[in-house]
Amino acid sequence: MKYEAVIGLEVHAELLTDSKIFCGCSTKFGSEPNTQVCPVCLGLPGTLPVLNKKVVEYAVRAGLALNCTIANFSKMDRKNYFYPDLPKAYQISQYDLPLCSNGYIEIEVEGGTKRIGIKRIHIEEDAGKLLHEGTDGSLVDYNRAGVPLIEIVSEPDISTPEEAYQYLVKLKSILEYTEVSDCKMQEGSLRVDTNVSVRPVGTTDLGTKIELKNLNSFKAVQKALEYEIKRQIKVLEEGGTIVQETRRWNEAKGITEPMRTKEEAHDYRYFPEPDLVPIIVTEEWKEEIRKTLPEMPDAKRERFITQYGLPEYDAKVITSSKKMADFFEKCASNYHSPKIVSNWLMGEFARLLNDTGREIDEVPITPDMLIELLKLVDDNVISGSIAKTVFEEMFFTGKNPQIIVEEKGLRQIADEGELRRIVRKVIEENPKSVEDYKKGKEKALGFLVGQVMKETKGKANPQLTNQLLREELSK
Repeated sequence: MKYEAVIGLEVHAELLTDSKIFCGCSTKFGSEPNTQVCPVCLGLPGTLPVLNKKVVEYAVRAGLALNCTIANFSKMDRKNYFYPDLPKAYQISQYDLPLCSNGYIEIEVEGGTKRIGIKRIHIEEDAGKLLHEGTDGSLVDYNRAGVPLIEIVSEPDISTPEEAYQYLVKLKSILEYTEVSDCKMQEGSLRVDTNVSVRPVGTTDLGTKIELKNLNSFKAVQKALEYEIKRQIKVLEEGGTIVQETRRWNEAKGITEPMRTKEEAHDYRYFPEPDLVPIIVTEEWKEEIRKTLPEMPDAKRERFITQYGLPEYDAKVITSSKKMADFFEKCASNYHSPKIVSNWLMGEFARLLNDTGREIDEVPITPDMLIELLKLVDDNVISGSIAKTVFEEMFFTGKNPQIIVEEKGLRQIADEGELRRIVRKVIEENPKSVEDYKKGKEKALGFLVGQVMKETKGKANPQLTNQLLREELSK
């Protein structure tokens, strides 16, 4: 029997407001524990929340970018449950009247595009953070309590782990473009929970749903889903029963593990938040917010293809990140070859960003610095291989490329007499390659070029090196 997966995703994104959702405390990440708190976000008796208007504006902004219907009337609700990091023992969220609903994202799949529905987007407050240190118990940091969130709930329209990954990449990109969230998973400002079940192909009834937690990257989401789908199918094929439960992803072992059983939906005893008035979004306010929306990723990708002549793949990669797209455009508008710029962004720049886990705006290289480096290559001051060495130093130090070249003596050897002497030396030391070249083996020339580069520590002018080698070998 063949099975298919049914996947739904719940994404929590912290909003980029300066203050919390119901008080004036800062939302800045990384401060000393419990230094950004007040009686309101600590849930002390007698305190009253006041809704941050900017939170509503950002949520509407996200909803419009995600093709949602924006409710003219919505309200806040109390979601009653107890966790040690939830100081009031209830969370102020939204239940039956969310701010945004019935949206969608279109992702690319084999053979075209697929529309993934967004059931709802609602606003709510975040809880604190537990710190498990030592054996004497746990500590709690309430700095995060009251930080504003939007929860984006997809329809169960996702069929494969790859589709889930593509959906998350697209969603993150849109949230970054609208500047409602920085989406930094490493700082907890974007968190993903997944619900997955399997059923026989051709049937419409849903299987027993499993919730997956502890997913700290989009790749982890994809891997966890791949494993969990196989696990569920194996259980069913062996005549077993899937038990509704929450499972955690064990990255080290590459498996999902039971966390807690969830035989039936938890009763959160929702009721309208009595201390907050309803939220009214007028058509005028909605249109004001709509007018502030930037160019979205898909539109920017098409423009980069037509305006800058980028291949579709390059345009897709670069526009998947707003910061990368902005960096590219500043370079491309001041440099003769947008394609060379995209090659550097997708090559050396992306490699170093991945290796260091940094964002493009967290490194000291500016578009002007990259352009200056590329012009040094154009003017034959340095070779392309040396440019990579210079770029790496720029990445870590922020130094000007011209200064690095002068300090390290990296200027290209373009003196014909000096280079001819080195070429003759290489020819003399590699008679076998010379013989191979004369027999028509063109690869031998590449080897000899490499030896000249090795001799000059990459500083030989490549074009002149090729020319001089051919001249000397033809004698």
